[in-house]
Amino acid sequence: MTFRWRIRHKLLLGLGVVVGIMAILLTGCLQGLAAFTATVKTADSKLVELSTASKLFHHISSLKAPAGRGLTVGETVEGFREQVTKAREYLDKYEEQLDESLQRGRSFEGEDAQDKTGQTKGLVQQLRGRLTELDTALTEYINQPKLIAPGESDKLADDTDVQEALGWVVRTADQLHKTGYSDFWSGLAQARADQRRSFLIVLATGVGGIMLTAGMLRVFYRWVFHPIRALHEGVGRVARGDFSQPIEVHSSDEFQELAAAFNEMAAKLQGQYRDLANEVQERGQQLERSERLASVGFLAAGVAHEINNPLASIAFCAEGLERRLTELLGRFPREHATIQKYLRMIQDEAFRCKQITGNLLEFARVGEGERALTDVGEVVQSVLDIVQHLQNAQGKRIVFRPAGRPATLANPQEIKQVVLNIVVNALDSMDEGGVLTITLAPNDGAAELIFADTGCGMPPEILDNIFEPFFTRSRTGKGTGLGLSISHRIISQHGGEIEANSPGPGEGSTFVVRLPLQPAIVKETAVGHAAAA
Repeated sequence: MTFRWRIRHKLLLGLGVVVGIMAILLTGCLQGLAAFTATVKTADSKLVELSTASKLFHHISSLKAPAGRGLTVGETVEGFREQVTKAREYLDKYEEQLDESLQRGRSFEGEDAQDKTGQTKGLVQQLRGRLTELDTALTEYINQPKLIAPGESDKLADDTDVQEALGWVVRTADQLHKTGYSDFWSGLAQARADQRRSFLIVLATGVGGIMLTAGMLRVFYRWVFHPIRALHEGVGRVARGDFSQPIEVHSSDEFQELAAAFNEMAAKLQGQYRDLANEVQERGQQLERSERLASVGFLAAGVAHEINNPLASIAFCAEGLERRLTELLGRFPREHATIQKYLRMIQDEAFRCKQITGNLLEFARVGEGERALTDVGEVVQSVLDIVQHLQNAQGKRIVFRPAGRPATLANPQEIKQVVLNIVVNALDSMDEGGVLTITLAPNDGAAELIFADTGCGMPPEILDNIFEPFFTRSRTGKGTGLGLSISHRIISQHGGEIEANSPGPGEGSTFVVRLPLQPAIVKETAVGHAAAA
């Protein structure tokens, strides 16, 4: 299983890098501070040692054997020995300070630090031995018998052994003094080198920390800031209604999952937006169609009332003339057939116009009938029982497939008229051998009727206007173009929907009618009202 970097892992990694950077910087700073502190303390101790060493050197340098007169031999030697003893005290104090510095670790570090320390310790012991030799020479000088003239003191400065021992003491003290100064200055040089090294360490750790911080910021920009910016831009596009560009995030963490979920949500929203736009367009067309139908309905009612009675009068007059002229026209056989033909034509056309006005009146009166609980399957079956005897149904097959028996609160005669109009249109559109398939089933709170034929089909320009009044493209050349308009008005008055679809010319057509199913309590109430009426 491939490990995926989650946001918490990335944050923990960033925290670890920050802690590491701080640790590196803190280590470098502490190391430099410790080196500086050690150097200061060591220099302080060394200065104390050098002060004592200087006092020792100056004291020993001032040691000279007395050469004057007026003193006895014992007094001369004892005074000189006191000076030697004081020099030994300076030496003891210097050695004590040296040991204390070594014990407290206050010594300059370097490649030859131990050698220099050993050399200093050796010079201290050597000087101590030289002082001991000087003291021995003084003792021998006192114990050695000498021939001294009366009234004269001994000259200690002329004693060869004492002078030789004193010379070695002075030279050793001078060497110790120089070694101390040399050790101090070389220690300071080493301390400056250590300081430079500490500075370089701090500088290197600082530069490394800055580089790590820059790298971490770059990585976090790619891991965190870039996905957040991509999400922000994507949300902005969706807020502006632009669904064309999905959010691209490849961080392999919660941001990528969030982007995928948002893209899925945007896709669903786009689909709903598209469906809503189509529905709004369809509802707008239906509203426009309903307004047109309402206008046509008012116009049709007025026109029908105005011309229905004159048409009836014309038809009845034509019938009366035909009866009265029968005997008279018997004398003129040639004229009889022509006049009778014209009178029959007047009657047929008058009754045809009267039928059109009747349809107009019926179109204007849609929705005024009583409604009752209606079995839609029974209505369809009753229409099919009538239609199968029509002339245009010969050689064609009608298949009815009901799934259940949905019932709706409707006017049975009006629903029967809708079914009849759609079935007759389907039969007219099919050639011999065509099949009309009718399915009925409850669907999403509605009784759904689907009429699918194998007829001539319809192009898009006909589909857009098929429910308009007086619009017809019947292959038989008959019809007024009001059948589907009336059907649309009836279904709309019942709170339902009707729509037409066709893949194209020659590929058949499909009409879908949806009538809302009423709750049981509404059905019972409706049935009670219908019975009472």
